Formats: sequence, C-alpha cells, structure tokens
Amino acid sequence: MNNLGGECTIMSTEPQPNNRQLVLFPLPLQGHINPMLQLANILHTKGFKITIIHTEFNSPNKSNYPQFTFISISDGLPKSKDESPNLLTGNHIINFMNKSCIDPFTGCLAKLLEEGHVACLISDSLWHFTQLVADTLKLRRIVLRTSSMSCIPVYAALANLGEKNDFKTSIEEQDPELAIMTKKDIEKIYKGGSEESKLELIFSMIKGTKAASGIILNTFKELEEPAFLAISHDFRIPTFPIGPFHKYFPASSSSLLEQDKRSISWLDVQPNSSVVYVSFGSMAQLGEAEFTNMAWGLANSKQRFLWVIRPGSVSGSESLELLPKGFIEAVGERGCIVKWAPQQEVLAHQAIGAFWTHNGWNSTLESICEGVMLDNRMDKEEIESTIKKVIVDEEGNEMRQRSKSLQEKVNLSLKEGGSAQQSLKNLVDYIIHF
Repeated sequence: MNNLGGECTIMSTEPQPNNRQLVLFPLPLQGHINPMLQLANILHTKGFKITIIHTEFNSPNKSNYPQFTFISISDGLPKSKDESPNLLTGNHIINFMNKSCIDPFTGCLAKLLEEGHVACLISDSLWHFTQLVADTLKLRRIVLRTSSMSCIPVYAALANLGEKNDFKTSIEEQDPELAIMTKKDIEKIYKGGSEESKLELIFSMIKGTKAASGIILNTFKELEEPAFLAISHDFRIPTFPIGPFHKYFPASSSSLLEQDKRSISWLDVQPNSSVVYVSFGSMAQLGEAEFTNMAWGLANSKQRFLWVIRPGSVSGSESLELLPKGFIEAVGERGCIVKWAPQQEVLAHQAIGAFWTHNGWNSTLESICEGVMLDNRMDKEEIESTIKKVIVDEEGNEMRQRSKSLQEKVNLSLKEGGSAQQSLKNLVDYIIHF
C-alpha cells in the first residue's frame, strides 16, 4: 500500500518549552471534533497545555488523548431523539446549544481562570456565544473555522444583506458581494425548510468571528488565496491558514463512529486506481430516490466501488433495507459496502481512483492531500457515465493529474518555510504574546 506520493509533516510529540494553558471548545459534531482535536495535538507539540471543554453530547474518547485535560459540561439536550426528534437535527441542535451551554460553559471557564492563567480560548466558529463569554471574562478568543476559507466571505456578504434586509433584492438582482454564488444558491439558503435557523446561525457566527482575536483555518493559503485576501481585508483580524491539520501526524482516528477495517482488506486486492470511494460524511442525509439513483448508477457503471452507507444516512430508514432489488446480484464482487470506513487510510490506498463526496471540507482536504479527484453528481445516468469517465477514459487521467498538482501544493505548504508552517509559527508567536 502506498499513499500516492502524499507526504506527512511528522511533528515531534515531545512538547517544546512553553507552559501556557489553552482552553479549546469543539462543536460536538464529527466534522468539527476531529479538526479541533488535531489542532490541539499540533499546539501541544509547541508546548501549550491543553484543556478541552466538551459537551455531554458526542463527548470525545478521552483515553485517546492522555496528554489533555478534559472537562464535561451540561448541554441541556434530551437523552434520546424520542424526547424531542426535531431538536437533534440540522441547525436546530447548534442554535439550541448556543443558548443551553451559556451558563455551564461560563462557569467552567471562570473556574479555570481562577485556578491559573489561560492564554486564550479557541472555540469553533459556530459556538458564537463564546465570544461574549470571553469578552466578559476578559479573555482572548481565537476562532477555529473547520470549513473552506471561501465560505467566510460568502457568509459575511449574506450577513451584510441580512442587516440591510435585502435578501429579496439580491435574489432578483445579483449582489456584487455574492459574485461567486448563483441566484439559485441564495434561494436555497433563504427559502430552505429551516431558513430562520440557518440565517440566525450564519449571522451570529459572522458577528462572533469579526469580534474575535484571530481565525485559525484548516486549509492552506495557496488553495484559497482569493478568500484569504478577502478575509484579511474585510475582517481585519489575524488569519492563520495552517492546514491540513491531519497531515501533521501519522494517520489516527478520533471518529465518533466505529470504523470497519474490512474495507482496507478489500482494497488490498483491487487494481491500482480502479475503485470509486463513495462517502457522504457523518451528517448528510439522502432521500430514497437519490439513494436508488446512486445504487443503480454504481451498478450500471460496471466499475469497482467502496460505498459507505452510514446508519441513518437515508431519511426515515436503515439504508441497507433500501438497496434496490437485484442490486447485490448485479454488483457481485465489484462492490464493497460498509457502515463507516477509516477515510484517511482509504484515500491513501493505491486502489482508489476517485472519491464521490458530499463536499464536506474535511473530506475535500483529505482527498486533495492524497491526490484523489472528487465528484458529487446525483442523476442515475450521469452517475454511470461520470464514473466511467473518471476511472476508464483519458479525461479521468487528466483529472487525476490536476489532483496530483494540488497534492504537491499541500506538500510544499507543510515543508519548512512553506506557507502553512509559517502560519503555524505566526500563530504560536501570537498566542505567546497574549
């Protein structure tokens, strides 16, 4: 097995002299906990003492991180979905916890400050209430943004429109601040089923981020330079693109879901660059029609695939029950279906030729780091033709070469003197002088 030329900047796990304490507060969702714990590891190697405040909901596995101090706080969530089924979905849970966690978090942070010096708080950008808490306790807060850097200028423009109450105008006549978005994109956000909770979250997140002392980003400058320049100009706070976080250390897992290693054994006997890896992350949900289209698109392509079907990933059903009649027989040994896979290890495997993803940022970064191209189409016939194109046709080879080019940029940014390494040095120096 190889990693398609991917390099890893292995950092010494021995902390450097420093001794300042940092308090980190991850949002308790898979795509947010992982980057925060990876960041904690990076900063620990620079000598910082790490304290993790976390909610009872989706609490991290402490035994994997004996070098950190963990403190649990109440989050006010029901113990099961049956008690409040709508609350534990989508943006509702984040908006709810931004209210229910205020008192427990404030009390916990105040106690830590009484016990000793805390250099700063690092919290997820979606924990927007923590900015007011930090201000009240006279503590610096740095935001961790776990998604693409390019999202921030878009959300900032949306928040600006919200302040002007100018959404309808912008839908009818494109706003220049939203030049990279289509009218349809804006309508999706404005007219979505839970638009009020979405907009509340976006506005509060942007307001809290602008008031923070800095932004840490799980990306690197060369990948999103226009967005980096826009943020530096508009937010006027220090910006530290130090990612991809997962490349600083050998592959490890802080997954909240149990990983099925059968996927690796299956990949080991597949030809190089022959497998489409299909995974839509830990939160995305599909409708039954979309799921059926995916299944037949994969089957009819006649190509090999590894498909992660997470329990609950199809609305209102256990996903495997919905596999169309005749699908298993049509696929035979060409397909492998698991409930969850060790994604970094999968993407580094020589058998992987393409990654079909929901475009979650962690998945996108991991794919770029291993030089694997991405796709996210949903129409049955288009799925079939696209899979053939990327695995069999010459166009697929050209796409792989472009992916390899991005991979090389990642490797350069993480080397000594590279942009990510320099941003990390700047971040450490910045915190030390608080």
